[in-house]
Amino acid sequence: MTVTPSSPHNPQSAGKTIAILATNGVEEVEMTEPAKALHEAGIRTVLVSLKPGQIQAMKADITPTRKYDVDQTVDEAKAQDFDGLLLPGGTTNPDHLRMNDKAVAFVRSFVNERKPIAAICHGAWPLINAEGVRDRTMTSWPSLKADLTNAGAHWVDETVVTDGNLVTSRNPNDLKAFCPAAVNLFSKSAVS
Repeated sequence: MTVTPSSPHNPQSAGKTIAILATNGVEEVEMTEPAKALHEAGIRTVLVSLKPGQIQAMKADITPTRKYDVDQTVDEAKAQDFDGLLLPGGTTNPDHLRMNDKAVAFVRSFVNERKPIAAICHGAWPLINAEGVRDRTMTSWPSLKADLTNAGAHWVDETVVTDGNLVTSRNPNDLKAFCPAAVNLFSKSAVS
């Protein structure tokens, strides 16, 4: 799913590459809509997953949609090669990611390097395991409220929340707010 833009629309975005960490069960629109917005801003995306080959995307955790080619595995990918991380949701996708030590280590690398991270819906689950939510104000799918709160985050029910180098949203209905917020975050030359 590597998307290499032909001509960047934003000079700050030129040359930036964002890892999209996803596996089978990813909510398709939570992966493809942000990737499209990033592409339109001149940002390249690389699909990183647990295994080589393809991943199966879903609609509402029920209906299989398309399969997407994996560009790199978590064994191959290194956070220092990317300018930020996108964590789409679905239920099974982030659940599998948070149970995989290498995926959690990959996410933790972005947390430790204070690189920008955007997570939507259940996409915040791997961030919890990577110890990246303490003292952060975040939103998510409502069922993650207790998980995030127990991990030290301040959970709010808002369309999109930006807290320093972290952007979060609740569900696919929030994509109209999430995509521009993610593009803005990833386009910044320096993040706090």
